[in-house]
Amino acid sequence: MNLFDVYPLQDITPVKGEGCYMSDENGIKYLDLYGGHAVISVGHSHPHYIKRLTNQLNQIGFYSNSVQVPQQKELAEKLGQVSGYPDYQLFLVNSGAEANENALKLASFVTGRKKIVSFKKGFHGRTSAAVAVTDNPKLVAPINETSNAVIIPFNNLELLEEQLKTNEIAGVIIEGIQGIGGIHVPAEGFLVQAEKLCKQYGALLILDEIQSGYGRSGKFFAHQYTTVKPDLITVAKGMGNGFPVGGLLIAPEIKPWYGMLGTTFGGNYLACAASLAVLEIMENEKLVENAAEVGEYLINKLKSFSGIKEVRGLGLMIGLEFDQQINDIRHVLLKKHHIFTGVSGANTIRLLSPLTLTKEQANVFLEALTETLG
Repeated sequence: MNLFDVYPLQDITPVKGEGCYMSDENGIKYLDLYGGHAVISVGHSHPHYIKRLTNQLNQIGFYSNSVQVPQQKELAEKLGQVSGYPDYQLFLVNSGAEANENALKLASFVTGRKKIVSFKKGFHGRTSAAVAVTDNPKLVAPINETSNAVIIPFNNLELLEEQLKTNEIAGVIIEGIQGIGGIHVPAEGFLVQAEKLCKQYGALLILDEIQSGYGRSGKFFAHQYTTVKPDLITVAKGMGNGFPVGGLLIAPEIKPWYGMLGTTFGGNYLACAASLAVLEIMENEKLVENAAEVGEYLINKLKSFSGIKEVRGLGLMIGLEFDQQINDIRHVLLKKHHIFTGVSGANTIRLLSPLTLTKEQANVFLEALTETLG
């Protein structure tokens, strides 16, 4: 049986990881500035993470939500405390797409409406409703096509209000920072005004923080650079540092009824152990603060490069847009300097390193990029 081709970003095979580095089968060590789609938050093979998971596996690895899993409550309390949302409810799932599916479903349940507004260059997942509100026709199969998905230009408040005025919109979903679309930060004031419009017209505001959350932006959530308090917040990626886990943070005024949302694997013992380990490491090692400090340093240095058209982002969520295609740049960084980077489209390099990145490691990249760009 052949594997179905998922088109890897680069032709390396990591077999070992430590901190911000990973090594391939030949023992070559790479500086990981992509973090596996922003998933590696606390670094590869962190000792506390390994210990937490090992201890849990030695006790019990899995049971479904047909029983009480005490670690779920522990995780909800810890996440509420660290994120600044202690009064919100937590529904645990397995991935970002699943978190968004449930957010969209919940918005429809609460409002009794069908339609969702999302934005150009947005990405919310590859499953049914999530891909319908994702701005990439290549990913939308005929079965996913629906008139309930309304995609408008990013930052356009006039068109947003136009849609909300129809009183058909259940929710508005916005990425805290657009990731796959090329690292686009919402325009100043956009999120605040969007929140006001949602409240005015009775729609729920959903902040997709799957890539931009968990400290990546230099705040726990990217929207926390504003005063906005969303009705729903979706998380995944960095939440489990590689263990499949996602979550939906739900405002306290939204009340569940029995069976409203459900999951078999979500919130299992191992997922909770991984998620708790991540939060404990982030708190103990001040990784949100580190992302803010090292990210600001890196962004400021990159803005001085004449060969880069635009530097975008916050914290350790950075996009470098070039006038030319970036395949050759990334190839040299990988093969000559052993630095792994991400991509968005043909002209933008995406940097999504572990939150443990140091200024010294950032300098390794800056020196390599200087040499590569000549």
